[in-house]
Amino acid sequence: QEWKNTFATWDPQDFCNISKIILPMSTYWSPPIFILERVNGQNSNLDYMVVMHNGSFNSTQPFQVTLTCSLMILKFPFDTQTCNVSIASFLYPAVSDLVMKTRRSPAEMMKDSQSYFLTDGEWKFTNLSITEYMEQLDHEQFSVVTYTISIERRPTLYILNLILPTCALYLLDMAVLFGPSSLEEKISFQIAIILGSSMLAVILNNILPTSSNKPPIIGTR
Repeated sequence: QEWKNTFATWDPQDFCNISKIILPMSTYWSPPIFILERVNGQNSNLDYMVVMHNGSFNSTQPFQVTLTCSLMILKFPFDTQTCNVSIASFLYPAVSDLVMKTRRSPAEMMKDSQSYFLTDGEWKFTNLSITEYMEQLDHEQFSVVTYTISIERRPTLYILNLILPTCALYLLDMAVLFGPSSLEEKISFQIAIILGSSMLAVILNNILPTSSNKPPIIGTR
């Protein structure tokens, strides 16, 4: 966060060429902002800010948060999810008191965000966009900045563990159904295939989220 306070300025030549100082956050006013989609989080202990001689304030507070996102898993495991991180402050109207602006472009933030992914997990970070707008609340407008994050699932593990075994079971089912085997052998094979399909359905049910409006295509076969 960066903001300016015209009442906190000084001439460095009058104070031993000191051009900046570090003070606790409680010393001066700081913009109270919060994340709209935040469920819970862990704040850092860096409750300090840098004050420049020209009245510029700079505060960096890293923390981890858990957000809520609406999932669309119809194309699982080849799905792409979009999550929003909305930063707002509903204490100061944007018309007269507080307007939030982003300092860096989406391309710069995209590059920095990709550098944070040090391990290859289930998700792949694909895109980041920024939207600045005014939110109407109680006949007043408030400044909101929304970061839209797009992530793509890596499907390799699900292809090997779910899709390929499911296709193999269906091919085996067709081969047994139209094969020259006797009726008793076909019934025993069909029972084995039904049990295998049931086990795959249980595995699929355990790994899929339950917050999607539409079930995945692979689960409605």
